[in-house]
Amino acid sequence: MAKEQLQVLNALDAAKTQWYHFTAIVIAGMGFFTDAYDLFCISLVTKLLGRLYYYDGSDNPGSLPSNVSSAINGVAFCGTLVGQLFFGWLGDKMGRKRVYGMTLMLMVICSLASGLSFGKEPKSVMVTLCFFRFWLGFGIGGDYPLSATIMSEYANKKTRGAFIAAVFAMQGFGILAGGMVAIIVSSIFKGLHPAPAFQFDHVGSTVPEADYVWRIILMFGALPALATYYWRMKMPETARYTALVAKNAKQAASDMSKVLEVVIEAEEEKIEQQETGGGNDFGLFSREFVKRHGLHLVGTATTWFLLDIAYYSQNLFQKDIFSAIGWIPAAKTMNAIEEVYKIARAQTLIALCSTVPGYWFTVALIDRVGRFSIQLMGFFFMTVFMFALAIPYHHWTLEGNQIGFVVMYSLTFFFANFGPNATSFVVPAEIFPARLRSTCHGISAAAGKAGAMVGAFGFVYAENGIGIRNTLIIMAVVNVCGFFFTFLVPESKGKSLEEMSGELQDQQAVDNNNVV
Repeated sequence: MAKEQLQVLNALDAAKTQWYHFTAIVIAGMGFFTDAYDLFCISLVTKLLGRLYYYDGSDNPGSLPSNVSSAINGVAFCGTLVGQLFFGWLGDKMGRKRVYGMTLMLMVICSLASGLSFGKEPKSVMVTLCFFRFWLGFGIGGDYPLSATIMSEYANKKTRGAFIAAVFAMQGFGILAGGMVAIIVSSIFKGLHPAPAFQFDHVGSTVPEADYVWRIILMFGALPALATYYWRMKMPETARYTALVAKNAKQAASDMSKVLEVVIEAEEEKIEQQETGGGNDFGLFSREFVKRHGLHLVGTATTWFLLDIAYYSQNLFQKDIFSAIGWIPAAKTMNAIEEVYKIARAQTLIALCSTVPGYWFTVALIDRVGRFSIQLMGFFFMTVFMFALAIPYHHWTLEGNQIGFVVMYSLTFFFANFGPNATSFVVPAEIFPARLRSTCHGISAAAGKAGAMVGAFGFVYAENGIGIRNTLIIMAVVNVCGFFFTFLVPESKGKSLEEMSGELQDQQAVDNNNVV
């Protein structure tokens, strides 16, 4: 089987884990660090935005109207969805590397611009924020298919799952960094500008300097992205794209000879045989693609869609849930900056104890247990813990029971990340042909972001309309659906990308025809 494959691809599949693998993980992973920081840090400052711009003189601190809250939380997801589809397609057309720098610069510019406002009126501030967060999301969207595809095409066969999962696991550190930056910034401002709690001084509890707090937190997201731009530009194009899509075996062999530090033969005649033999040149909307990969694409897209409904609504609105059960004090008992500090501390604790460990459990076990088993197990336990939170919900709101609620809530995060949140990212980068890989990953990821939008927009209205208990029950049912759709997704553990996509079989057929 191996002899029919290009030598450069065999060399990548058989390569021992070495320094270039780790540099690729860090370069691609810092994009995801920035993605997670930018997408989730907004939830740390929405209550502060409400106090600053929507206080109406009543006995309650200002809060964002439902439609404004939904827009601020959800607009980045709209941009991400469009970006995943556009840059996924562009990555297959122009090459992974050429598009990779564009997404990063877009993230840097829009992170900085998110902290700026045209005017002081609430409407102008929110419109500016939403505008730049849409384009920030657009850049973030491109990072999903490109980072996954680049890492899968660089990795060896034995540890490919762990490498792709490690890139995605940087999200956990991004979420953690968001909380820590918010804690540090709010602590500094709290020390410099002390203020009474809202219940003692309605207006004085929100000092004018608090307006800088949310801007600094949002703008900080530009720094890690900027730090990795140079290294992204130095990465060579992946050999699989250069050889299988651009049909330039000589360049692929040259690039990978430098990276792997071995001599690799160019084998241009095999590329010519593939071009003349056909068989694997079908398009995304062809009958042949539907026959070979149609159900796979349905499986990767639906499981990611269903996961993100529950995962993002949990993540974005955990501050509301913690407030409802009394784990974060009532807003009246704090000043504006203190509230940011308390929300950030709670979310950082959840990230540290469950979100980050869950990602790295996946990295450690994905190439031993397999993608399929981890995804099934994750959906199963997410369902169990959601029902355990929802059914006796009143019990969890009683004094003394909040810690139990937080532990159970943390476990749903742990099994999301040691489960479908990681595997839904890994698998689409492994099972589709090279010339459609980035596009199909983008489609799957965009389906996920559609689920995130349902979670972000829907949770606000569900929480107000049917209550948190019933909302948690709906999330549990969504996870049950995800469990069953997982059966459409194939296992890719231990197989080469060309075996999974059918490209190797097509090459064998071409070789057999030439022999005949």
